[in-house]
Amino acid sequence: MNTKATDFGIDKALETLGVKEINMGTSTGANNFSNGDIIESNSPVDGQLIGKVKTTTKADFENVMEAATSAFKTWRTMPAPQRGEIVRQFGNKLREKKEALGKLVSYEMGKSYQEGLGEVQEMIDICDFAVGLSRQLHGLTMHSERPGHRMYEQYHPLGVVGIISAFNFPVAVWAWNSSLAWVCGDVCVWKPSEKAPLCGVACQNIAAEVFAENNLPEGISCLINGDYKVGEFMTKDTRIPLVSATGSTRMGKIVAQEVAARLGKSLLELGGNNAIIVTPDADIKMTVIGAVFGAVGTAGQRCTSTRRLIIHELIYDKVKTAVIDAYKQLRIGNPLDENNHVGPLIDKDAVKMYQNALEKVVEEGGNLVVEGGVLSGKGYESGCYVKPAIAEAKPNFMIVQHETFAPILYLLKYSGTVENAIDIQNEVAQGLSSAIMTNNLREAERFLSVQGSDCGIANVNIGTSGAEIGGAFGGEKDTGGGRESGSDAWKVYMRRQTNTINYTTELPLAQGIKFDL
Repeated sequence: MNTKATDFGIDKALETLGVKEINMGTSTGANNFSNGDIIESNSPVDGQLIGKVKTTTKADFENVMEAATSAFKTWRTMPAPQRGEIVRQFGNKLREKKEALGKLVSYEMGKSYQEGLGEVQEMIDICDFAVGLSRQLHGLTMHSERPGHRMYEQYHPLGVVGIISAFNFPVAVWAWNSSLAWVCGDVCVWKPSEKAPLCGVACQNIAAEVFAENNLPEGISCLINGDYKVGEFMTKDTRIPLVSATGSTRMGKIVAQEVAARLGKSLLELGGNNAIIVTPDADIKMTVIGAVFGAVGTAGQRCTSTRRLIIHELIYDKVKTAVIDAYKQLRIGNPLDENNHVGPLIDKDAVKMYQNALEKVVEEGGNLVVEGGVLSGKGYESGCYVKPAIAEAKPNFMIVQHETFAPILYLLKYSGTVENAIDIQNEVAQGLSSAIMTNNLREAERFLSVQGSDCGIANVNIGTSGAEIGGAFGGEKDTGGGRESGSDAWKVYMRRQTNTINYTTELPLAQGIKFDL
């Protein structure tokens, strides 16, 4: 049963983050206002109005771009380790405000408080990663074919990086991009989701505080608000060489076309239709934990959420029973109450999408073994709470091939070898996250081989949901091909330059070409 959100210290959290009773719009710092239309942020937890922001007008955007391009001229000249020091300070500010920001994420987006804290921890972790990276922005040295010549390559910042983030991770994905972009010498313009705008304002306040304390231009971090029309300001602007966009495949294709039309670069993190393969050699207990959290965590609204459970026929009934029993233990309610497992969907449009998917799977011949439904009554007044559902289905069902951003898990049966399960997994259009549960080394290695999973993330004996900062995050096919976070993802935020130095008194040409005067 739900409890009033105010009982969990929301008012104090909003005050700590500077977003209580806020009426804010475009921001390069913390106090700049817009004349655009108003966006109301209503919590899916209890339906209450949290605050309002104003959308960014075209004139506002021009002011933002002027501030950002001006700040870039200063920021790019700072040595990278000094930029890393600023990011370190930002990470420390996040540590101080972790509890407050985690509560805002939970309250505005609807994910559990533990997941909200985890998202802020991701921000802290990527700051730590970026600080170390600031001393490792390396190039290569190569031998020249010409005597007395030296060749090497180096990386320079791109300039203004545009960031478009989604509601389901309203703060972490921005931090993934901004922390790396900042140490690389770029400045950032961020359009958070219009469904979670106050999280964007809170993060901007924290960043602006750090830059002000260091007498740095506030334009290093800029915030704009609004729907896709505001996003188009960035995708069409030649002053923004890179646009990083997280969201649906439909949205990503539009962004990709707009940015490519002006020969810009795009980093796309789009849809996922993730599966866990369960072989006869799987540990059932581990499988249940991974599958259930993957399917119901964030109410099924992660791009890495588990949508499909591909189970071998020899253990199908056993796994199905175990997962159904686990679902009976789920507690649905206020995500700020840590006794609950599942919070609300983001809004009533998401609820309608959830209901349509359940109707569709039954129409196609599926069987609901755990029926869903919308919850109502005391504690569920927002109308955004639904029951996680499980459906037995066939791999070729249209609804199974489609990504539904809701807690619906499809049980699919396979027979024969693990190759058959891999084929089922790979036949969807998306290619983000995947997993296999097995204690068979040959099956595990086959899954990870070139003939195995076609996803950007492939796990063995863990679920599809959740990723560590150290590894590059992203997927293939309709997921967009982008890579964020760890490994060498930093290179997308920079431009590569090849340099050749002649330290002789002659000018020989490459390939032995003669040009004598």
